[in-house]
Amino acid sequence: MAPAAADMTRLWALVTRAFWRNARRHLRAGPAYRWRYSGRTPERVLIAPPDLRLADPQIAMEIYYGRFPLSGRLVETGGESPFKIEVHHRGWQRSLHGFRWLRHMRAASTDLASANARVLVKDWIAAHGSHISGVAWEPGVTAKRIIAWLQHSSVVLQGAELAFYRAYLKSLAMQIRYLRSMAREMPGGKDRLRARIALAFAALSLPVPASALRNASRNLADELDRQILPDGGHISRNPLMVLEFLADLLPLRQTYANQAEQPPAALMGAIDRMLPALRFFQHQGGSLACFNGMGATVQDRIAAILRHDDTAGAPLLHAPHSGYERLSIGDVTVIADTGAPPPLDVAGAAHAGCLSFELSSGRHHFIVNAGVDTYGDPEFRPLARATAAHSTATLNDTSSARFSHSSRLSSLVGSPLVGGPQHVDCERRDGPDRHGFLARHDGYAQRFGLVHERELILMSGGGTLVGRDSFLRSDGSPPRDDGQDLVTIRFHIHPDINLFTDSGGHFVLASDNGDAWMFSCTDVAPQVEESIYFAGIAGPRISRQFLLSFHASALPEVRWRLKRVRLAGAALHR
Repeated sequence: MAPAAADMTRLWALVTRAFWRNARRHLRAGPAYRWRYSGRTPERVLIAPPDLRLADPQIAMEIYYGRFPLSGRLVETGGESPFKIEVHHRGWQRSLHGFRWLRHMRAASTDLASANARVLVKDWIAAHGSHISGVAWEPGVTAKRIIAWLQHSSVVLQGAELAFYRAYLKSLAMQIRYLRSMAREMPGGKDRLRARIALAFAALSLPVPASALRNASRNLADELDRQILPDGGHISRNPLMVLEFLADLLPLRQTYANQAEQPPAALMGAIDRMLPALRFFQHQGGSLACFNGMGATVQDRIAAILRHDDTAGAPLLHAPHSGYERLSIGDVTVIADTGAPPPLDVAGAAHAGCLSFELSSGRHHFIVNAGVDTYGDPEFRPLARATAAHSTATLNDTSSARFSHSSRLSSLVGSPLVGGPQHVDCERRDGPDRHGFLARHDGYAQRFGLVHERELILMSGGGTLVGRDSFLRSDGSPPRDDGQDLVTIRFHIHPDINLFTDSGGHFVLASDNGDAWMFSCTDVAPQVEESIYFAGIAGPRISRQFLLSFHASALPEVRWRLKRVRLAGAALHR
């Protein structure tokens, strides 16, 4: 079967599964099933698990005054309950119903914050507690809410009357039963893993039979084995998922210990692999590399997680299962995407960035990928996912992978990456005082008959990055001059970096502290164009890129170099 036909077959299989999954979910939310979620109400919460996510008491005060800054959007309720107003922003709604903002009430540590948390939980129970529908009862949102209600139960229940205490536990038990019934049929990605984590938290935090904890632990172990790769990455290939799940798994490990229960070996093994993986994706300035859905990094979040990493050694250089390579000498780091697209059912945020790379020197990023604006307008997301938004090569202004943008299918499966490299080969080329790799992908082979090969070597004590890009036919022969061989190699510049030309006409990338890199290429003259850096902390920022444009039939191989230099201010001009 041709790759394109195979892609469509897999897509329609995904759509069919999603259709039936939604149908079953609606059935289980109906009156005929709802009785199954009733049952005995737990008498108390045995333990409130810790929460490692950052908290800000000022946000608790904003919420008290009816201002909810969630998912990158501030909504003022005007005195109304936030659960009774219409807000046409799905991310904001999911954040609201996920209740992770309860941590800010905990950080405030005041009776006023506890009373406000209690009122908001009571409002949710009244508005949505007995009506299983909409965003509030999406399984992924329900899992977040269960974890948040357990982690911050001491804040919500502080000074609570018995009637509220019972209503809280009754609603919590109903949500747990509902999630348990939905978990096995959820899509095989982050929401299903989070559901298993939530059910394990519930089995530890509430008085349940020993068999319930054994089942929750076993199901969690199975899901961790499916989703956490042997090198510690997540099956989606998104570095953000490593950070997100460590923020749940580390408190879960602590909760097992606090309850004197033996955690599953899969949980301990996953954490032991994921902590080094998180450090693998981290530049020395603290930010995570922007690949496959990663946006802006809040560095304090990473620091809070890495406090639990007892190894504190140098990060790994090779993540073959996740499909990434790291070159690191001194204070210079290069991270590159050398992997095939993730499985279709977890490719909703995947990017067409094969063989792209990022370069950081000290605490500054010089060469970057555009990343994503996590909370921004979803209409711009396809731009960030395209190959042209990455520091790699495009052929004929075409992405190396395709996306499903069908409006009819998006409500069921989003816009997964449905085409792209079938084979990505990579080999390390390390040596004395050098780190490197050679990789190739066939993402353009079907459409244009060409294979992209990239070699990157970091050498000279980290002072020189040598690159080579070539486009050849699948059999290794040079491309034909058929008008379908226009190559554009892009180097996106971080918006904090200045771009100069020196007296010899070379591009020089310079940070404010004087650290600088000079780009040279004897084969093609570079050009400068505007770009957008989507992963800014405050949203997208205008940036620049320089590019090499040529026909592969005339120039099948291009060599370029980035060399660290000392600035001589008088010799430079913009």
